[in-house]
Amino acid sequence: MLPKVCFVTTTRADWGLLMPLARSLRDSRRVQVGIIAGNMHLLPEYGMTVNEITDAGFCVDARVPLVLDDDSECARARAMGAFTAGIADALGQLRPDAAVMLGDRYEMLAAASAAAVMHIPVIHIAGGEISEGAVDDSFRHAITKLSSLHLTATDDYRRRVIQMGEQPDRVVNTGAIGVWNAMNIDPLPVSALEEYLGMDLRHSPTLLVTYHPATNDTSASPADKLRELFKALDRFEGCNVVITHPNNDAGGLGLLPLIEDYAAAHPDRVRSVASLGMLRYQSLLRVVKAVVGNSSSGIVEAPSAGAPTVDIGIRQRGRLAGPSVIHCADDADSIAEAIAEALSDRMQLVASRRENPYFKPDTLGLMTDAVLRFVGNMPGDVLTKKFYDL
Repeated sequence: MLPKVCFVTTTRADWGLLMPLARSLRDSRRVQVGIIAGNMHLLPEYGMTVNEITDAGFCVDARVPLVLDDDSECARARAMGAFTAGIADALGQLRPDAAVMLGDRYEMLAAASAAAVMHIPVIHIAGGEISEGAVDDSFRHAITKLSSLHLTATDDYRRRVIQMGEQPDRVVNTGAIGVWNAMNIDPLPVSALEEYLGMDLRHSPTLLVTYHPATNDTSASPADKLRELFKALDRFEGCNVVITHPNNDAGGLGLLPLIEDYAAAHPDRVRSVASLGMLRYQSLLRVVKAVVGNSSSGIVEAPSAGAPTVDIGIRQRGRLAGPSVIHCADDADSIAEAIAEALSDRMQLVASRRENPYFKPDTLGLMTDAVLRFVGNMPGDVLTKKFYDL
C-alpha cells in the first residue's frame, strides 16, 4: 500500500500555498494524499473556503471546527484544546504516515502537538522565519521542534532551523511556494476580475489591502490601527481599493464590521471580499499598483508578481524583504507617505524587476522530491530527534 501524506489546512492562505504541493504529490502516484480542513475554512464569514479545496478536485477527509466563545485571547487558548482533540480524532481516522503543516498559527501548533503525541512525523513548511509583531512567531518555532522534516524558504531560514538543533539533512531550502505560485499560475483575464469585483481595474490604479491584528502589539487596539489605515486610504481618492478579510486571530472579528462599513461608505471605489481564493488573489497581484497591509504575502509573494508592498507596523518585523517592500509605521501620515512612494514611478520600476529573496528555481519540484524521499525512506527511528549542536 502506498504511504499516506495528510495535509492539515486551516486558512485560505495556507491552502493556497499547499495546494500545488498536494496536487504534485497526488499526481506522482507514489503516495496517497489526505486533507484535514479546519478553522476558517468552515466559517461562512471568512468565505467558507473549504469549498475552494473541493473545487480544486480534492476530497476533504475530515473537517475540524475551531469554536470560539468570543474574540479574546483566552477564548483562543481554550479553543486550541478542543481543536487538538478534533485533530487527534481526524488523524486517528486517517492514520497517515506523515502530516504536512505550514506556518505558524495557534491552531497549527495544536495540530502539530497532536501529531507528535500520536507518533506521526510532521513535515513543516516555512520554519525559521521571524515575525516579531505576532505571537505566531513563537508558535512557528515550537512547530519546528515538533517536526521531522523542514522545508524552508531561504538559506538564512534553513540555517536558523539548524541552529535550533535540527539535523541538517532534514532541513531543505526549497524557496517559498508562494513565489512559485506567483510565477507559474495562468492568471485570470482582467475582464474576469473586473466582473467579479464590479470595478474598472484598467483605468484607475488599484490597491490590494489585507490587514490582520498584530497580536504582539499592545500600543493600540487593532480597530484603532485599522482606522488609521482607512484615513490614509481616504487620501487616494483616485485609487480603487480591494480589501480582503483578516484572519481570526484575537481582535480579528472586530475588524470585519469596520471593513464592511468602509466599503459601504465608498461604493464607487472600495470592495470588501471575504476570500479571493488563490487564483483570483495571484491574478489580482499582477494587476494592482501596490499591496498594502501587514500580511506575509505582501513580503513573500507580491515582489514576484511585480507589485510594490507597503508593510504596515510591526507584525512582519524581522522577515527578510526585497527592495520593493516599503516598511512604515501604523499612523495615517506614515501609511499615506508609504503608499505615495509605492505608487511613484521609481518604486514601480523597482517592483518591475521582481527581485525576491524567497525565489528559488523549481521550488515545487524540490518540495515534492523532499517529501517523497522522506516518506519513501522513512527510518524506524524518525521520531527519535537528536539535537544537532553547532
